[in-house]
Amino acid sequence: MAQEQHRATARVLDILERLSASEDGMTLTELAQSLDAPKSSLFPIVHTLERRRYLQPHARSGRYTIGPGALILSAAFAADPGMAPVVQVMKHVVADCQETCQCGILDHGNVLYVAKEDSTQAIRMISWVGKRLPANATAIGKALLSGLTDDEVRGLYPDGLPRLTPHTVSNPELLLAQLDAIRAGELATEREESTPQLACWAVPLRRDGKVFAALSVAVPLFRCQPEKIGQVCRCLRQAQTTLEQLPDIPLLPEVRL
Repeated sequence: MAQEQHRATARVLDILERLSASEDGMTLTELAQSLDAPKSSLFPIVHTLERRRYLQPHARSGRYTIGPGALILSAAFAADPGMAPVVQVMKHVVADCQETCQCGILDHGNVLYVAKEDSTQAIRMISWVGKRLPANATAIGKALLSGLTDDEVRGLYPDGLPRLTPHTVSNPELLLAQLDAIRAGELATEREESTPQLACWAVPLRRDGKVFAALSVAVPLFRCQPEKIGQVCRCLRQAQTTLEQLPDIPLLPEVRL
């Protein structure tokens, strides 16, 4: 039998995770509504997290966002030696194709971004480590979902597939057909499914036959010429081969369903 979570600890993590997924932050009232918890029980936790600088209050709006204490933990994660081989490969990808490269893992029905290397281009994808997006709406998420069975994928979205833009795949059967193609060796793709004017390609990373992470490259549509697309795909294939041949990468956590 799975061990029960410690309720108070789970509540702290719920608050941090909910705020990390919010671009504009949340008020205490919005947090309480989002977590279905009384404000009176959240207030002392939020106050303590604020005092320890894990949350940052904004006086004018009354909203809380992630504070510098959490960023220190994020920096420690990125600096761990176990992540170095992944980051080095990502740097090579960016140097070769001049576009932003991201690494992600599957967290329930979302992709959780655990590493990012920015392009030097003035116009590029805007995102950050720790961000979560519905996996069905992103190329990197589809690459991750390809490691699951169709029944497991359906189980992640009992209320239907989330939509981020009018182009997001919302038909489960269409998503499953795309996942079959990825399992057969095609690259995962998306075009304006998560962000307008942005296309993305991704490859799953496998260890012992299981997908443990995925790598993606995002390109603004105005740069999506055939030569650029071919270059991105070649870079991703090379990175996939390199990373899958490395010894175990212990830092990347297991996929969470």
